[in-house]
Amino acid sequence: MYKSLSVLDNPILNRLPDHLKQFIKPQVYEHYTAIDQAVWRYVMRRIMNYLPGLAHDSFVDGIRKTGLSIDSIPEMNEMNEVLAEIGWAVVPVDGFIPPAAFMEFQAYNVLVIAADIRQLQHIEYTPAPDIIHEGAGHAPIIANPEYAEYIRRFGEVGSKAIGSEKDFQLYEAVRHLSIIKEAPGTTTHEIQESENKITELQNDMGEPSELAQIRNLHWWTVEYGLIGPEDDLKIYGAGLLSSIGESSMCLSKHVKKIPYTLQAAQQDFDITKPQPQLYYTPDFAHLSLVLEEFANTMSLRKGGLEGLQKLIASKSLGTAELSTGLQISGHFSDVLSHEGDPIYIRTHGPTALALRDRELVGHGTQYHIQGFGSPLGKLKGINLSIEDMGPRDLMAYDIYEGKTTHIEFEGGITVQGEVITGKRNLQGKIVLISFKDCTVRFGEQVLFEPEWGVYDMAVGNTVISAFSGPADKTSFDLITHIPGEQTIQPDYPDSYLRLCTLYGQIRETREGNREVSDLGKIFNTLIEEHPQDWILALEIYELSMENELLHQRIGDYLQLQRESQSEVAHLIENGIELVQKQFNGSGT
Repeated sequence: MYKSLSVLDNPILNRLPDHLKQFIKPQVYEHYTAIDQAVWRYVMRRIMNYLPGLAHDSFVDGIRKTGLSIDSIPEMNEMNEVLAEIGWAVVPVDGFIPPAAFMEFQAYNVLVIAADIRQLQHIEYTPAPDIIHEGAGHAPIIANPEYAEYIRRFGEVGSKAIGSEKDFQLYEAVRHLSIIKEAPGTTTHEIQESENKITELQNDMGEPSELAQIRNLHWWTVEYGLIGPEDDLKIYGAGLLSSIGESSMCLSKHVKKIPYTLQAAQQDFDITKPQPQLYYTPDFAHLSLVLEEFANTMSLRKGGLEGLQKLIASKSLGTAELSTGLQISGHFSDVLSHEGDPIYIRTHGPTALALRDRELVGHGTQYHIQGFGSPLGKLKGINLSIEDMGPRDLMAYDIYEGKTTHIEFEGGITVQGEVITGKRNLQGKIVLISFKDCTVRFGEQVLFEPEWGVYDMAVGNTVISAFSGPADKTSFDLITHIPGEQTIQPDYPDSYLRLCTLYGQIRETREGNREVSDLGKIFNTLIEEHPQDWILALEIYELSMENELLHQRIGDYLQLQRESQSEVAHLIENGIELVQKQFNGSGT
C-alpha cells in the first residue's frame, strides 16, 4: 500500500494544519492500470512534442525541475523530493475540494493534485481535476519563482474571500459533474442533467461574492492564462497546458484575447465548454499587481458595515477584526448601524476572541458558546475613544475595577454595569472590558441583561477587516470534511481487465522485460477482442518499427481506425506523427 503523504517526514507538509490534512488521501499507485499509464504517456508525449515554442519557457524547464516522467504517472513522494529544492510540495486529494481549502494549501506552498486520472475517452479534456491536469499542468510552472510567489500569495488572499450559500451549491454541482463524467457507465442524459444544473445555478448567482470573483481571477490566470505581447503569446495556464484539445486551438484567431486587468474578476466561465475568450498578462509580476488591486476591494482590507453584511449573508464562519486588533470569530447574525457605520455586532453559536490570530485565554468557543455581542464606535459627547484612553482617562470615566459605570455610544447603545477587569493588546490599548450586573440597551431594545452573567464588551471604534474563516484555526473544530459524494472507483469488467493485460505486456516490451517478437501475437489479440481500442495499436506501432511488415500492417489498421472513429481521428493521426518523428530521430 502506497503511503499517504500526510505521514511522511516532509518539512513543508509538516507545517500543514490538521484541518487541511483531512483532505489528503493516499495515492495508491497500484490502482493505476496499464491503460492509465498509456493515457498519461500519450498526453505527455503530445505535450512535449507540441507545447515547446507555444508554452512559456518555464513550463518546459519545469517538467524537468519537478521530476515528471513522460513514460509513467508520477509518484507524488518522488515529486516531493524534487520539489523540496524550490520550497514546494504536492499532496493527493479526492477530486475537487472546497475552494477555500484549495487556496489555503497554496498559501502553505502546497499544490493539491487529484490522484485519479481521466478515462481514455476523455483523453483530450475532462472537467474533473486529475493527475494529468494538476501534475503535468500546475506543477511544472511553479518552478518559476515569480509565478510561484503569485500562487502562494493568491492562496493567502483567496482563502480569506467571503463566499455565499450559492457558491457552495455551485461547488457541489461542479464536483458532482466531475465525478459522474469520469465514472464508467454514466449516461449522456445524466451528464446533460448535471450540466444543466450548473448552468441554472450560474444564471442565478446574483451579485458575485468575493469568492466568486477571486475564483474568476484564478480561472483566467492559473487555469487559462496566456502571457507575453499580443503578437507572441505563450501558454501558462494549467487548463490549457494539460488539455491537448484546447491547447491546440487557444492561440488561434477564433479565441478572443483580452489584456488581463481587474475586470477579469467579473467574467464568469463555463467549465463544461471551451473558453470563447482568454486573458493575457505581459509578465508574471503583473498578475501579482492585479491580485493586490483585487485585495484592496475585499472586506479583508476594507472591513466596515459592508464587510459585516457579507459575513452575515454568507452564513459561514468568519472573522471581524476591530481597530484595536481584537478579532471576533463566529457565525455573524446581526449588525446594527448608524449613519453607515456598525454600532453593534452579534454572533450566534460558538464564538472565539483572538489577538494577532491567537485565541485570547479564557475566550474560546466553550466560554462564548451561545454567541457574542458588543457595541462599536466612539462615546457620545467625548472626543477621546475608549481604545485611546490611558489608565487615568479610564479611571476618570469610571471604567475601572469595582466601579459602576454608564457608557453611552454615539450610535445610541448604552452599557451600564460594574467593571470587573479588562484585557490589553501589546501596544497597551484596552481591547476587552468585562462587567457584572450589566445591562446593554439600544433605545427600548434590551441587548443584554444582568441575569445572563458576565458581559464582555469588545473595544474598537471601527471594523477594519472582515474575512472568511476563524482568526485562530485551533479555536474551532474544522476537521469535519464530509464530501457530499466520493469519486467513484470503477468495478472493471473482465473485458477491460483483459485489455489491461495487453497494455501491460506492451509496457513490459518497452521496458525490455518482454520479447519484441511477441508484438504480432499481442496485436492479433487486440484486433480480435478489442476492435475499438486505438491507443494500444499506436504503442505497438511505435515498438514495431524494426519489423517492416508488422509495422505496415499496424499502420494500415490505424488508418482504418481513423476512418471509422471520426471523433478520435485527429488523436490517432497525431500519434502516428509522433511515432514517425521518433523513427526519424526528431521526436520525444
